[in-house]
Amino acid sequence: MENIVKRINLAYYLIYTLTILATIVGYLLTMNQDTNIDIKSNLSITLSSLVYLYLMVSIPGALALFHRYTKKLSEIEDKYTKINKYVTAASWRLIAVGFGLVFSVITFYIIRTQSMIYCAAIAAIVLLFFCKPTESKIISDLKLEDTEE
Repeated sequence: MENIVKRINLAYYLIYTLTILATIVGYLLTMNQDTNIDIKSNLSITLSSLVYLYLMVSIPGALALFHRYTKKLSEIEDKYTKINKYVTAASWRLIAVGFGLVFSVITFYIIRTQSMIYCAAIAAIVLLFFCKPTESKIISDLKLEDTEE
Protein backbone atom coordinates (compact mmCIF):
# COMPACT_ATOMS: atom_id res chain seq x y z
CA MET A 1 0.00 0.00 0.00
CA GLU A 2 2.89 2.32 0.74
CA ASN A 3 4.08 2.04 -2.87
CA ILE A 4 0.64 3.09 -4.15
CA VAL A 5 0.60 6.19 -1.97
CA LYS A 6 4.09 7.09 -3.19
CA ARG A 7 3.00 6.80 -6.83
CA ILE A 8 0.08 9.15 -6.29
CA ASN A 9 2.16 11.48 -4.10
CA LEU A 10 4.53 11.97 -7.03
CA ALA A 11 1.81 13.71 -9.01
CA TYR A 12 0.58 15.53 -5.88
CA TYR A 13 3.93 17.09 -5.05
CA LEU A 14 4.70 17.76 -8.71
CA ILE A 15 1.63 20.03 -8.81
CA TYR A 16 2.88 22.01 -5.82
CA THR A 17 6.39 22.17 -7.31
CA LEU A 18 5.00 23.59 -10.55
CA THR A 19 3.02 26.11 -8.53
CA ILE A 20 6.15 27.26 -6.69
CA LEU A 21 8.07 27.47 -9.96
CA ALA A 22 5.27 29.49 -11.56
CA THR A 23 5.32 31.83 -8.57
CA ILE A 24 9.09 32.32 -8.72
CA VAL A 25 9.15 32.84 -12.48
CA GLY A 26 6.15 35.17 -12.35
CA TYR A 27 7.75 37.22 -9.61
CA LEU A 28 11.11 37.45 -11.37
CA LEU A 29 9.52 38.47 -14.67
CA THR A 30 7.31 41.15 -13.15
CA MET A 31 9.33 42.50 -10.21
CA ASN A 32 10.80 45.44 -12.16
CA GLN A 33 7.66 46.30 -14.09
CA ASP A 34 5.45 49.07 -12.83
CA THR A 35 2.85 48.64 -15.53
CA ASN A 36 -0.17 46.57 -14.72
CA ILE A 37 -2.84 45.48 -17.12
CA ASP A 38 -6.02 47.46 -16.52
CA ILE A 39 -8.55 45.39 -14.60
CA LYS A 40 -11.30 46.52 -16.97
CA SER A 41 -9.41 45.59 -20.15
CA ASN A 42 -10.59 42.80 -22.40
CA LEU A 43 -7.49 40.70 -21.62
CA SER A 44 -8.03 40.97 -17.90
CA ILE A 45 -11.71 40.15 -18.09
CA THR A 46 -11.11 37.21 -20.43
CA LEU A 47 -8.31 35.70 -18.36
CA SER A 48 -10.13 36.04 -15.06
CA SER A 49 -13.30 34.62 -16.60
CA LEU A 50 -11.36 31.63 -17.93
CA VAL A 51 -9.88 30.97 -14.49
CA TYR A 52 -13.28 31.24 -12.78
CA LEU A 53 -14.95 29.02 -15.35
CA TYR A 54 -12.19 26.43 -15.26
CA LEU A 55 -12.25 26.22 -11.46
CA MET A 56 -16.05 26.07 -11.30
CA VAL A 57 -16.15 23.18 -13.76
CA SER A 58 -12.97 21.26 -12.95
CA ILE A 59 -13.12 21.09 -9.17
CA PRO A 60 -16.63 19.67 -8.70
CA GLY A 61 -16.34 17.71 -11.96
CA ALA A 62 -13.06 16.04 -11.05
CA LEU A 63 -14.22 15.20 -7.54
CA ALA A 64 -17.59 13.83 -8.66
CA LEU A 65 -16.18 11.80 -11.55
CA PHE A 66 -13.47 10.35 -9.34
CA HIS A 67 -16.03 9.40 -6.67
CA ARG A 68 -18.23 7.63 -9.21
CA TYR A 69 -15.24 5.89 -10.75
CA THR A 70 -13.98 4.59 -7.41
CA LYS A 71 -17.42 3.13 -6.70
CA LYS A 72 -17.10 1.15 -9.93
CA LEU A 73 -13.52 0.20 -9.13
CA SER A 74 -14.47 -1.16 -5.72
CA GLU A 75 -16.54 -3.85 -7.45
CA ILE A 76 -13.60 -5.19 -9.49
CA GLU A 77 -12.28 -8.48 -8.13
CA ASP A 78 -8.68 -8.29 -9.42
CA LYS A 79 -6.78 -6.24 -6.86
CA TYR A 80 -3.87 -5.42 -9.21
CA THR A 81 -6.17 -3.99 -11.90
CA LYS A 82 -8.22 -2.14 -9.31
CA ILE A 83 -5.16 -0.45 -7.80
CA ASN A 84 -3.58 0.49 -11.14
CA LYS A 85 -6.82 2.06 -12.37
CA TYR A 86 -7.16 3.90 -9.07
CA VAL A 87 -3.64 5.34 -9.34
CA THR A 88 -4.35 6.53 -12.88
CA ALA A 89 -7.67 8.10 -11.90
CA ALA A 90 -6.19 9.78 -8.83
CA SER A 91 -3.39 11.23 -10.93
CA TRP A 92 -5.86 12.62 -13.47
CA ARG A 93 -7.91 14.17 -10.67
CA LEU A 94 -4.76 15.83 -9.32
CA ILE A 95 -3.85 17.13 -12.76
CA ALA A 96 -7.33 18.54 -13.37
CA VAL A 97 -7.44 20.43 -10.07
CA GLY A 98 -3.72 21.27 -10.06
CA PHE A 99 -3.90 22.90 -13.46
CA GLY A 100 -6.38 25.37 -11.98
CA LEU A 101 -3.91 26.19 -9.22
CA VAL A 102 -1.02 26.83 -11.61
CA PHE A 103 -3.30 28.70 -14.04
CA SER A 104 -4.49 30.97 -11.22
CA VAL A 105 -0.94 31.78 -10.15
CA ILE A 106 0.14 32.58 -13.70
CA THR A 107 -2.94 34.73 -14.26
CA PHE A 108 -2.25 36.59 -11.03
CA TYR A 109 1.12 37.74 -12.31
CA ILE A 110 -0.42 38.82 -15.62
CA ILE A 111 -3.36 40.84 -14.34
CA ARG A 112 -2.45 41.33 -10.65
CA THR A 113 -5.88 41.05 -9.09
CA GLN A 114 -6.54 39.80 -5.60
CA SER A 115 -9.27 37.47 -6.84
CA MET A 116 -6.65 35.32 -8.59
CA ILE A 117 -4.94 34.75 -5.25
CA TYR A 118 -8.28 33.58 -3.87
CA CYS A 119 -8.72 31.26 -6.85
CA ALA A 120 -5.28 29.79 -6.28
CA ALA A 121 -6.07 29.37 -2.58
CA ILE A 122 -9.32 27.57 -3.36
CA ALA A 123 -7.57 25.16 -5.72
CA ALA A 124 -4.74 24.58 -3.20
CA ILE A 125 -7.23 23.86 -0.40
CA VAL A 126 -9.15 21.42 -2.60
CA LEU A 127 -5.88 19.65 -3.41
CA LEU A 128 -4.88 19.55 0.23
CA PHE A 129 -8.16 18.37 1.74
CA PHE A 130 -9.79 16.30 -0.99
CA CYS A 131 -6.98 15.03 -3.22
CA LYS A 132 -4.06 14.27 -0.90
CA PRO A 133 -3.53 10.51 -1.04
CA THR A 134 -3.49 8.53 2.19
CA GLU A 135 -3.57 4.81 2.87
CA SER A 136 -6.85 5.01 4.75
CA LYS A 137 -8.51 6.93 1.92
CA ILE A 138 -7.35 4.39 -0.67
CA ILE A 139 -8.52 1.47 1.46
CA SER A 140 -11.95 3.01 2.01
CA ASP A 141 -12.34 4.08 -1.65
CA LEU A 142 -11.49 0.63 -2.99
CA LYS A 143 -13.03 -1.30 -0.09
CA LEU A 144 -9.87 -3.28 0.52
CA GLU A 145 -9.84 -5.68 3.45
CA ASP A 146 -6.11 -5.99 3.96
CA THR A 147 -3.36 -3.38 3.60
CA GLU A 148 -0.90 -5.63 1.82
CA GLU A 149 -0.11 -4.97 -1.82
